[in-house]
Amino acid sequence: MFTGLVEEVGKVLGMDRVGAGARIHIASALPQHEITLGDSIAINGVCLTVVEKSAGRFSFDVSPETLERTGFKALKPGSFVNLERALRMGDRLGGHLVSGHVDCLAVIRERREVSGNYLYSFQIPPRYARYLIEKGSVAIDGISLTVNTVSDEGFTINIIPHTAEQTTLRFRGPGDAVNIETDLIGKYVERLLSGKDTGEKKGVSLELLAKSGFL
Repeated sequence: MFTGLVEEVGKVLGMDRVGAGARIHIASALPQHEITLGDSIAINGVCLTVVEKSAGRFSFDVSPETLERTGFKALKPGSFVNLERALRMGDRLGGHLVSGHVDCLAVIRERREVSGNYLYSFQIPPRYARYLIEKGSVAIDGISLTVNTVSDEGFTINIIPHTAEQTTLRFRGPGDAVNIETDLIGKYVERLLSGKDTGEKKGVSLELLAKSGFL
């Protein structure tokens, strides 16, 4: 689990294809002594496992599913990526709960400067737009951000200068695809209300959800 607060911007050193999957090598200044093989690190919002490490670099295996669903297929040597180590119990949760499991890709439609900030507009597949709400949370390339406005086909966000400088968003512009993870809570509530795979004809009632603390 992650928070969506980027620790560092790393650089892709290379990606070796392994059958339908791949092994990606990332240059990073994250502390080697604090990271062991098997640890999880979010790369552009994708939870991956450290399989090799050496001075100034880490390697990760990427499954065929991850290559297909995320923007990893567009990465190449020299590409910059957002890095975040997994959340530790007791850490401050400065962003929101991010699983590192990408839902889909969104495409940047517009980027413009507004009073020193940057306003981004994204196009997202309609089936995922329903999980976005105004002032709710969304992870974009692993960055925890607040949704400004939302429609059936897209949404907008505002980026402060600090976020632009500390993440890969400063390199992103119209036409670029980014990894999207919508908020977990909305997906769980939808599942509970639908009653799918529960053996019941109807979903969980709003009254029961309220009593359970979900609403």
